[in-house]
Amino acid sequence: MKIVKSSAEMKNLSLTYQTSGRTVSLVPTMGALHKGHLSLLKIARENSDISVMSIFVNPTQFGPNEDYQKYPRVFEQDCVLAEEAGCDIIFAPSVEDMYPPHYSTYVSVEKITEGLCGISRPNLFRGAATVVLKLFNIVNPQIAVFGQKDAQQLLVIRRMVRDLNLSVKIEAAPIFREESGLAMSSRNSYLTVAEKKDAPLIYKSLKKAEQLFNQGERKAVVISEAIAEELGQSSLLKPEYINVVDPVELKPVDILQSTALVAIACWTLESGTRLIDNIVLGGSL
Repeated sequence: MKIVKSSAEMKNLSLTYQTSGRTVSLVPTMGALHKGHLSLLKIARENSDISVMSIFVNPTQFGPNEDYQKYPRVFEQDCVLAEEAGCDIIFAPSVEDMYPPHYSTYVSVEKITEGLCGISRPNLFRGAATVVLKLFNIVNPQIAVFGQKDAQQLLVIRRMVRDLNLSVKIEAAPIFREESGLAMSSRNSYLTVAEKKDAPLIYKSLKKAEQLFNQGERKAVVISEAIAEELGQSSLLKPEYINVVDPVELKPVDILQSTALVAIACWTLESGTRLIDNIVLGGSL
């Protein structure tokens, strides 16, 4: 496995591979790898000749009071896990390489970034779209894999790819969960013992929503209230939002007439960790 830290070197390496007829895939991450990330890598490897995993904690998607400084950085451990999983290249650029002095160009995907996580994290999708476009330009992958846990981000990237006529194919990977049902996230490491015990209620509440849908319930308010009731069993989980939205414009729906995304964000009250999860009813993303 190669470790590349220069964007210029990464561009040249990718060009060399593709000139020789090999396809390249990309799995963008911020590191602190877990089994969810490795499941994305598996999809990438199955669909390309050369798999690239980027590790870059992107400062432009964090707000001033968010966890940029705290975000776990375990690069050596990440490299071991990635190599064991068959990764061909780790691309780990510096902040200075990605955002040189006087940097002033950003990508704004409008409308679908305004709700859900975009309300409390206004920098998130501007920063994420910008860094992902930069990674696409540097690595020039034919395929890029994103996890469905970050469903809004997945849809934002798809929209950017469509709107800007990019050639990369976006693959969505299923949410990878711990045995308890909790969606795997690098931020799970922040949780206290008590929070870790209660956090699976998030997935339990989504499964309750799925059960109601399968029984014929189509009113979004009934589904949302059932989720809130499940989450209310814990004094350590405070919902930020419980939304039922369409999967195209991410606008709230009153009646589920076709595919709908049920999305949750919760704060834990001991460690102050923000957890997100979702389920798709009546179809797929």
